[in-house]
Amino acid sequence: MFDDRSPIYRQIAEQIKADVLRGVLKDDEQVMSTTQYAAYYRINPATAAKAFQQLVDDGVIYKRRGVGMFVSPGAQSRLRAQRRERFFADVLEPMIAEARALEIPAAEIVARIHQLTDPGAGR
Repeated sequence: MFDDRSPIYRQIAEQIKADVLRGVLKDDEQVMSTTQYAAYYRINPATAAKAFQQLVDDGVIYKRRGVGMFVSPGAQSRLRAQRRERFFADVLEPMIAEARALEIPAAEIVARIHQLTDPGAGR
C-alpha cells in the first residue's frame, strides 16, 4: 500500500481523503482507530496518529472523546472543492498557457474536450 515517494503519514491521510471523496467513508461514519490502523498496516502507531492529526487539522475527521474518530460532516464536498481548485491551478492553467503559446484557439480546445468526454463523438 505504501511507496517511497512521500511520508507514510501523508499517504495514509491521502488514502482516507480518497475514501471520503469516493463515498466509501460517509459523514459521521466512524473510521478505524489509530491503533487499529497501525496494527492492520503494520506501521508505527505514531505514524498513524500523525496522519489522523493532519486529517483533524484539515477538517476531514473529528474526534469524539472516548469514542473514536469520525468523518466530519461536509468533508466530501470540501475535499471535492479543494481538488477542483487544485485541478484548475495545476492542470488547466498550465494547459491554457501552453495552448496560448502554440496559438491553439479556445474553440479547438473545447471541441477536443467534448470529443474526449463524449463516448459517442467522433464515431
